[in-house]
Amino acid sequence: MKFLICVAAYVAIASAEVFFKETFDESYADRWVVSDWKKAAGEAGKWELTAGDWYGDAEADKGIQTSQDARFYAISAKAENTFTNKDKNLVIQFQIRFPQKIDCGGGYIKLMPKGLDQSKFNGDSEYSIMFGPDICGTGTKRVHTIFNYKGENKLIKKEVSCETDQTSHVYTLIVKPDNTYEIKIDGDSKQTGDLTDDWDFLPPKKIKDPEQSKPSDWVDTPMIDDPEDVKPEGYDDIPKQIVDPEAEKPEDWDDESDGEWEAPLLDNPDFKGEWKPNQIANPDYKGPWIHPEIDNPEYEADDTIYAYDDLEAVGIEIWQVKAGTIFDNIIVTDSLEEAEAFKAETFDANIAGEKAMFEAAEKAKTQKEEEERKKLEEERIAAEADDDEEEPEKDEL
Repeated sequence: MKFLICVAAYVAIASAEVFFKETFDESYADRWVVSDWKKAAGEAGKWELTAGDWYGDAEADKGIQTSQDARFYAISAKAENTFTNKDKNLVIQFQIRFPQKIDCGGGYIKLMPKGLDQSKFNGDSEYSIMFGPDICGTGTKRVHTIFNYKGENKLIKKEVSCETDQTSHVYTLIVKPDNTYEIKIDGDSKQTGDLTDDWDFLPPKKIKDPEQSKPSDWVDTPMIDDPEDVKPEGYDDIPKQIVDPEAEKPEDWDDESDGEWEAPLLDNPDFKGEWKPNQIANPDYKGPWIHPEIDNPEYEADDTIYAYDDLEAVGIEIWQVKAGTIFDNIIVTDSLEEAEAFKAETFDANIAGEKAMFEAAEKAKTQKEEEERKKLEEERIAAEADDDEEEPEKDEL
């Protein structure tokens, strides 16, 4: 049985089609084009090839890193051939790291149709899918998943939280030909569903009947004032505050200089506030009125929402307040098995080493900070001691 499963897995991967793959080595600049967008204004950031300060493998973990704060970044690469995901899965997967403790900035990639002018690639360039983490302050820490449908960008309605620590993570989007999807982080499923449910691609199937309205005699008030409940006589004569009966004029009070003495007021325990009649169940209550619905004449089912023709390029177009993000190991394929094998080869093989190196770096940083704190404390104590020794000399003078 194990042999048959292995054979089936091999056949699935062997028949898979990889549309785009990038691991970023020294030759990446031959395949990727940095956009001229924002260069003239001096607002375009520079990319650097690096494995960062912690990694599992110094060469295999190299990716492209944003290197300047408060800059726009735009870079893209084209597949060898245009491709479509019609009648097949589309899997978009990439690895990303935020070593800078990102406070505000994007970490997503874009899949774009044929026709992109890479030298002018910018935030307004047409794209088919945008996918990946977006972080800004404490309010925005989510996975963006946006599809372009009939010229409009549609954002997922569900909230999918992203990772915000300083080590690498892998984000995977799977779009299936039955109009369903799945979002994974590090291989773990974070969200699944139907495209038509979780995005506003189509108008609603049902709408409120425009020819129907709530009848004028419809009673939807569940409780009413008790008509037999009467305000007690003298209720409004009860004051909110009364003179404190225990207050006494101070013996040293001088009416001429202090003015006429007035006893302080205190809340009246007998005061009950504004009178309101008791409530009783409304005998005419019919319940909430529900607007009848009819089939929406503008609704038209579309079983090809998932499909894109003439896909061609992968791009990264982001703004970052604090730079340092590293993008790596991008794959676009029609096979989840292929994407998982790529993840195992790149991410799974090195993440333990990366985390160990990160923890060692954090430990060394903490130790250094503690040593500096102790040094400053010792200098402060020594300075105070010197001041104490000088005091007797001043007294003698």
